[in-house]
Amino acid sequence: ATSFTASQGLLLMIPTMFKVAGELTPTVLHVAARAIATHALSIFGDHSDVMSVRSTGWAMLCASDVQEAHDFALVSHAATLRARVPFLHFFDGFRTSHEVATVTLLDDDDLRAVIREEDVLRHRAHGLTPEAPVLRGSAQNPDVFFQAREAANAHYDAVPATVAQVMRELGERTGRSYSLVDYHGHLEADRVIVAMGSATGTIRETVDELTSRGEKVGVAVVRLYRPFPADALRAAIPAPATRIAVLDRTKEPGAPAEPLHLDVMSAFTGDDTLIIGGRYGLGSKEFTPADAKAVFDELGRPEPRVRFTVGIVDDVTHLSLDTDDFRVPTTAVQAMFFGLGSDGTVGANKTSIKLIGEHTDQYAQGYFVYDSKKSGSMTVSHLRFGPDPIRSAYLIDSADFVACHQFGLLSRVDVLASARTGGTVLLNSPYPAADVWDHLPGDVQARIIEKGLDLYVVDATTIARDAGLGPRINTVMQPCFFALADVLPRDTAIRLVKESVEKAYARRGPDVVARNLVAIDAALAALEKVDVPSAVTATADATKAGDETVVEALIAGRGDSLPVSAMSIDGTFPTGTAALEKRALADEIPIWDPSICIDCGKCTIVC
Repeated sequence: ATSFTASQGLLLMIPTMFKVAGELTPTVLHVAARAIATHALSIFGDHSDVMSVRSTGWAMLCASDVQEAHDFALVSHAATLRARVPFLHFFDGFRTSHEVATVTLLDDDDLRAVIREEDVLRHRAHGLTPEAPVLRGSAQNPDVFFQAREAANAHYDAVPATVAQVMRELGERTGRSYSLVDYHGHLEADRVIVAMGSATGTIRETVDELTSRGEKVGVAVVRLYRPFPADALRAAIPAPATRIAVLDRTKEPGAPAEPLHLDVMSAFTGDDTLIIGGRYGLGSKEFTPADAKAVFDELGRPEPRVRFTVGIVDDVTHLSLDTDDFRVPTTAVQAMFFGLGSDGTVGANKTSIKLIGEHTDQYAQGYFVYDSKKSGSMTVSHLRFGPDPIRSAYLIDSADFVACHQFGLLSRVDVLASARTGGTVLLNSPYPAADVWDHLPGDVQARIIEKGLDLYVVDATTIARDAGLGPRINTVMQPCFFALADVLPRDTAIRLVKESVEKAYARRGPDVVARNLVAIDAALAALEKVDVPSAVTATADATKAGDETVVEALIAGRGDSLPVSAMSIDGTFPTGTAALEKRALADEIPIWDPSICIDCGKCTIVC
């Protein structure tokens, strides 16, 4: 049996998970690991949910990226049939589960080769049937419960070897090699990070950059978490590594250390290795190469902290590590798109990254940042594409291309903060190229001049409305991106965009398809380059951070910079905060005309 879940949904299954494991029933749960509601609800990613079920008796296998999630689904199913131990296959919620990436798909022959027919038949023969009735799942008294609990030990002892064998069989067919614990880095590393999940891709990038600078560092990626592969971990880490930092994406209040940290310490009991541990990435908090370097730097100190956090500023318990502006060079083109939920921006960018991945020889990655308010709230799409495999499991902070699909965002968000020098900016503007400069806030003008950005504008809102598409501007902005990004020949790109539109909207009828095709052609005709002046002319800046409350900082999108001391210790917030958040999103607003009103009340229902 197979099921899929996350967060509180997983916790609701705990009593049944104990039963499934106790009865040695082959099963796989695929989990997009997410936070558990504590002081506040968080729909975002960390390992809090999967760590809360680690005592249920399920084997636990962790994938680090989209390709591994695909491959480990097969590994989990093959291993659970062979071992009879149920498997929980997990990967980072949002960071992996919502990423669009270039992958190589397994085919049916791969599945048949790894899934043994005798394992399937044995599983079926073990099923309950009226033809051969037995009782499974009795009540037991103190005389035998303990003994029965120990009877399955041999099955758990065999799990690591079984998973390793399945991984070898998969590797022989696909060339993608996995181990229970994979090591990446200097063969004589003196400092090593141990971690699971998407952060390991970021750490691998950091390791490669630091080793190129002469540092002896590495990362051990734990694939099989339960049963914990202590022998494989010790064998994977180079002998000279006398200092290890373990990263946990969960918080276990009151514990002497977090779960993975404790497990690694137990694997090195009696050893002289110094093992420290830290928390990172709770609730999808960013984990960047600068954070990974900070951990290596801490390991290099004469007396590193035994417990730490990274990625935040902790000015209360002072556990956080200081970071610098360290970045990893990349050959990928990086693009950011700012839009609003339901305006089509995210959908268009998912299509764009798929077109690039399918119609070029480049690797492609798309990741999309939403907030929990959904429709009408800001979305930011992060696209990478280039000649080399992309392991960057973090948001773009130096974009070659920035598109702002809603003009009003310029006055509320620092849209150009992540634009690299000499980059390209595409703006959905109600003003033509000759007039738009005078309508830009002063700090936006300053960034354009300072960074030498090329600025292009198109009135996507009017084009979409005239084409009968309403507020959905995606088929206007998407062809403009391809016209400017130079990832495909322009004619080829536009042809592919039109083909994708015809495929996507075919079920809605030929009229809808025709409207979108008209919008594409009109967009390209209306795209204009702005002659950027040499000096700032605006007198007013966009809203700046000042003496603001926590809520005001959150509304302004500056929550990442808030320190621990700014936060409520128990999740308490003031009420009535919607009064502070007048987003001014609408291009048009209705006006009540009392002279024709019949008091039907429908306007309030619609509103």
